[in-house]
Amino acid sequence: MSSVANRRSVMTLFTLPDCINCHRVRVVLAEKDISVDIIEIDPVDMPDDLAQLNPYNTAPTLIDRDLVLYDARVIMEYLDERFPHPPLMPVDPVNRAHSRLALFRVERDWYTLAEELESGDEKRMNSARIELRNSVISASEVFEIKPFFLSNDFTLVDCTIVPILWRLPRYGIDLPASEAKPVMDYMDRIFSRDMFQNALSDAEKAIRP
Repeated sequence: MSSVANRRSVMTLFTLPDCINCHRVRVVLAEKDISVDIIEIDPVDMPDDLAQLNPYNTAPTLIDRDLVLYDARVIMEYLDERFPHPPLMPVDPVNRAHSRLALFRVERDWYTLAEELESGDEKRMNSARIELRNSVISASEVFEIKPFFLSNDFTLVDCTIVPILWRLPRYGIDLPASEAKPVMDYMDRIFSRDMFQNALSDAEKAIRP
C-alpha cells in the first residue's frame, strides 16, 4: 500500500468491510456522490499509515488534505458542510438541533446494543437482541409519519439508522409484519436506493443476499 501522506490531494477514507460506523460514513459519501479513495482495511492487520494518522488506530478515518478526522459523526457532519448539496441536515437551528438529538438517541440506544450484539458474549447478545427488537418495533409509528425518519428528505439520521436495520438478519432479529410494517416499508424504500446499494461493501451485501 502506498503511503497516504503521498496522496493528500485525494480525499481518503479508511474503512472496515463490516462496521456500522464505517457503513454510515460510506452512505453519506454515496448520497453526495463524493469522489474518495476508499481503503478497505483488515481489522487484524491495520496499516501503518492509519496508526500514524489516527492516535486511536480506528476506522472510519477520513483524510482530506491536511485534515484527519476519526469519529463517524464528526466525519459525517464535516462531509455535509464541505459538500452542501444535497444537504443532509436541516438549515434552521431548531430542526438541526432536533436532528442532532435524534442522532444522539440512535447512537446511545441502538448503536450501544449493536456493540453488544457483536461482543461474542451469548448472554449479552441475547439480552441486546430482545431489547433492540422491542425498541425497533416500539418506534414503528415514528417511521410512518414521513417518507424518511421524521423528515421529507433523506438526512444524517437516516444514514445512521439504516446500517442497523440492514444488519437485523445478522443479529437474529425478525420483525413482525403486523407490528412493524412502517419500519419494513421504510427499509424497502431506503434499501432500494441506488446510493444506498453503492455504499455497501461486499461483506455487507452478503448480509442480505
